Amino acid sequence: MDELEIDVVAEVELDDPVLVEGLPGVGHVGTLAVEHLLEELEGESTLVRRVYSREFPPQVSIENGVSELTCAEVYAVDVPDGRDLLLLTGDHQAQSNAGHYTLTDAFLDIAAEFGATEVYALGGVPTGELIDEYAVVGAVSDESLLEGLEDAGVEFRDDEPAGGIVGVSGLLLGLGERRGFDAACLMGETSGYLVDPKSARSVLEVLADVLGFDLDYESLDERADEMEDVIGKIQEMEQQQSMDVPTDDDLRYIG
Repeated sequence: MDELEIDVVAEVELDDPVLVEGLPGVGHVGTLAVEHLLEELEGESTLVRRVYSREFPPQVSIENGVSELTCAEVYAVDVPDGRDLLLLTGDHQAQSNAGHYTLTDAFLDIAAEFGATEVYALGGVPTGELIDEYAVVGAVSDESLLEGLEDAGVEFRDDEPAGGIVGVSGLLLGLGERRGFDAACLMGETSGYLVDPKSARSVLEVLADVLGFDLDYESLDERADEMEDVIGKIQEMEQQQSMDVPTDDDLRYIG
C-alpha cells in the first residue's frame, strides 16, 4: 500500500458545497456533530471517497465479523433548502506531524474536486471542569469571516484556545487559507473529560444557522441524557470518596 490512497466510491454533482470536518478530538465534539448530520440527513447522503494512509494506526475495524482497514470517509450530502455538504469523518487522525499535513492536503484536494471553496472544522475546546452553558469559540482563516460568525453567536477570544489548534482542524485553516479556501473552526466548550453531546449540539446549532438548514436533535439529546447519568454517578462516587477520607483520629493506632 502507498503512503496515501484515495478510493473513488461514487461521483455526484453538488451545488456550491461546503467541507465540514469532524474527526476525533477533545470531547469527540466534532465526531459526534458529523455523525449526527449523517444520521439526520441519511436519505440525502452518499459515500463518495475513502482515504487510506499508513499514517493511520495499524488496525482494522470489525463489523459482523468482517474487517475494514482504518480510513477516513467523505460523504456528499444534498441538503434540502440549504448548502450542499461534504462531510469528513473517521475514527482516527494521523500519528505524525508530517501525516497531518499529508492527510489535510488530501482532504482539501477532495473538497476542491467537488467545487468547495469553504471549510468548517468542528471540535471542542476544553474548560477543565463540568459546565452548564456551552459557548462556541471560533477561529477563522481571514478577518472578513468574523462578522458573519459573530452574528451566529460564535465567540472570538484573545489567545484561545491556548496553544492554538492542532491536527487536521488547525491545518484546514492554515493550509486552506494558503490554497484560497475560506476556513473556520467552530469549537464547543467541553470539560474535556467525557464524550460531550451537548457541546456537539451547540456547534451544530451554529453551523445550521450559518449554512441555512434545519436539524432535529432528539437522538443527540438522548445521548446527552445518558452522559448526564454517567456524570451524576461520577459525582456521587467523588462525594462518597471525600466522605470516606480518614481523619487523624481514625488513623490513630489502637493496640
